[in-house]
Amino acid sequence: MTRVALAALLSHWRRQPLQLLTLLIGLALATGLWSAVQAINAEARASYAQAAAQLGRSDHALLSAPSGWIARKDYVALRRAGWKLSPVLEGRARLGEIAATVVGVDFLSYPKPPEADAGAPEVTPERIFLAPGLLFAPPELAVQLAAQPDLPPVVATADLPPGVVMTEISLAQYLLDRAGQIDRLLVLDAQPINLRPLAELAPDLVLTPPERGTETARLTDSFHLNLTAFGLLSFAVGLFIVHGTIGLAFQQRRAMFRTMRALGISLRHLTWLLIAELGLLALVAGLLGLVLGYLVAAALLPDVAATLRGLYGAPVSGGLTLRPLWALSGLGIALIGAAIAGAQGVWRLHAMPLLASAEQRAWAGVAVRRARFQALAGLALLAAGGAAIWLFDGLVAGFALLAGLMLGAALLLPALLDLVLALIQRRTRAPVAQWIWADMRAQLPGLSLALMALLLALATNIGVGTMVSSFRLTFTGWLDQRLAAELYVTARTDEQGAALHRWLEQRVDAVLPVRSVDALIAGQYGEVVGMRAHETYRRNWPLIAAAPQVWERLDASGGVLVNEQLARRENLWPGAQVTIGTDWHPEVIGVYSDYGNPVGQIIVSLDTLLARFDGVPYRQFGVRIAPDRVPALVTEIRAQFDLPASAVVDQAEIKARSLAVFEKTFLVTGALNVLTLGVAAFAILTSLLTLWGMRLPQLAPVWALGLTRARLARLELLRSVVLAGLTALAALPLGLLLAWVLLAVINVKAFGWRLPIYLFSGDWLLLLALALLAGALAAALPAHRLRRTPPADLLKVFANER
Repeated sequence: MTRVALAALLSHWRRQPLQLLTLLIGLALATGLWSAVQAINAEARASYAQAAAQLGRSDHALLSAPSGWIARKDYVALRRAGWKLSPVLEGRARLGEIAATVVGVDFLSYPKPPEADAGAPEVTPERIFLAPGLLFAPPELAVQLAAQPDLPPVVATADLPPGVVMTEISLAQYLLDRAGQIDRLLVLDAQPINLRPLAELAPDLVLTPPERGTETARLTDSFHLNLTAFGLLSFAVGLFIVHGTIGLAFQQRRAMFRTMRALGISLRHLTWLLIAELGLLALVAGLLGLVLGYLVAAALLPDVAATLRGLYGAPVSGGLTLRPLWALSGLGIALIGAAIAGAQGVWRLHAMPLLASAEQRAWAGVAVRRARFQALAGLALLAAGGAAIWLFDGLVAGFALLAGLMLGAALLLPALLDLVLALIQRRTRAPVAQWIWADMRAQLPGLSLALMALLLALATNIGVGTMVSSFRLTFTGWLDQRLAAELYVTARTDEQGAALHRWLEQRVDAVLPVRSVDALIAGQYGEVVGMRAHETYRRNWPLIAAAPQVWERLDASGGVLVNEQLARRENLWPGAQVTIGTDWHPEVIGVYSDYGNPVGQIIVSLDTLLARFDGVPYRQFGVRIAPDRVPALVTEIRAQFDLPASAVVDQAEIKARSLAVFEKTFLVTGALNVLTLGVAAFAILTSLLTLWGMRLPQLAPVWALGLTRARLARLELLRSVVLAGLTALAALPLGLLLAWVLLAVINVKAFGWRLPIYLFSGDWLLLLALALLAGALAAALPAHRLRRTPPADLLKVFANER
């Protein structure tokens, strides 16, 4: 009996191949977009974990100094006292023409030294410790470094993350020009007993326990949370297709359910058969979705990797690995999606009496009650989202507001459209016009899910598009302020920097030294920058909050400027005091915008910086000069000081690089926007196609009253275009509200800065046109079918009892 009953249920899909295709494609799209995001996130986090493990940041306790670096004498004192430690030095350096992160370690004590790839030259202790030494690099970087002159031999290894070079610590000190310095000490396992406490031997050092999550992973959590939110949105939009298709299939099989119950199949048995059917379809669609997700992730991952490396300095590989975790999560989400989509149909089957389940009026009554419940649920979600941001703090609260706003508005859409159509219907007098509006209202329950998907897709495009365009406009203006100097020069050494400074002062309008050190700021590592209050900064530096006479006080009173991220995180606004290191508490006299910088930064006068810190690098300079003299000066600098091309860059080149990183940052969200809008258009098409067979009983009487099939086909197109247009109009305020949440709530909690909102009406008109086009294209095939329907098929409607 079970086999026969299951075969009867599956026979519906054989008779309705279009519905089966819609169900599989919808679930595959939902699974594929979700799986693509999970694959990208999993690959990035695996790269973070590999980098943290190789650099000794996650498995061992660390010793660090608030001043930014540990002196060699402190390390020697600890080792002589019996502590088992391994020194690490890390920094950015230019190796020939290539910029890379150089990590110096003591290979005799380092717990995880890299191993050379197969085919690489033999690595011996003599080659590591004797001149000229060895550089270990990932394969792609190793090839690039091997072509650079005046570098030690390079050994390729797969144990290092992209962009990282590891070498013996003395060679790293030379390459980084940081003789005698150590960034951190790894506290190795199996320490001897009865050691003197670290607090006695090195009271100035800070002991950090092993990290549960890597620093980079925590830093990029907001980026991955944004991607996950887009993945969930794409999944939800795709799920609307599945929900509508399964709901129609349940409704079309109501007579079959009645017959099966009459033949003796219990309601419980029938329920389990339906669950088994959905599970089988979900597995097939899930496998298709995994293939689609892998292809999408493979296409987007290189740009994601470039974004994470450029924006956060995160070492992420551009290649994709098939990982069981995200593959299983993809199949799991397909099963969950099918369960969510089919749950309502099963519940409706249980809620109605046996004989009533085959009656159209009974199902319509359930639909009316469902619409009321849906509207109430939408209001509840809106209220819950608003309450979340007031009751809780952090990024999750921001996304709770976003979820409540989007889902609540989507659930309210059918009630809003029904209200608008009812108002229009009351104002019409012509019989055909009244029928058109009444017919639209009658079809809303069947099209509501597709229209909700379109609302979410359009609102997301408006919101994210407004955010990105506002960010681009603000970011471009900010670059014009921050990069006010016409030329930026970087010397090889401090000695060359001093000579370059003296040489430039005789030839240019002004030389602006760019000098900074890493330090502990408000309990976290950040950057302290020294600045002279030159007229260039007075006119251009982008301050968002400032005390009176801020630039005079920067030089005279020892006040400091803090970047917006630090100000918002620690509530450091003008008048507050900030702790630098352990014993310096200057007053905050201004806050400046610092887009794209994930860490806290403080600006002090250059004299204060040099008085407070030793060993401040003296290599970078901004140069003010007439723009027409820049090319000649660049040629002179390179000839006089033998600097590489990358060490002398003009303002336009830096802006181009920064904007390139910016564009890649939002490439993935833009791609997901396009995919989501495409899925929403497909949802309308599938809804109209699946409703087609049920439309004839409503259209045949109107045709019999004198409306031609051609006119009815045009009215079908008009119906779809009007509903799409009304949905687009509803999406506009929702999208603008979404943009405000992204810029004023999510962005502040995720990145620490707030952006102004700029409105772009041209983009709205384009999206409205796209929505109307999507509605017209979705209705084109059903309208064509109606136009070609033989009159005999329309007459058959009157032969059946309805």
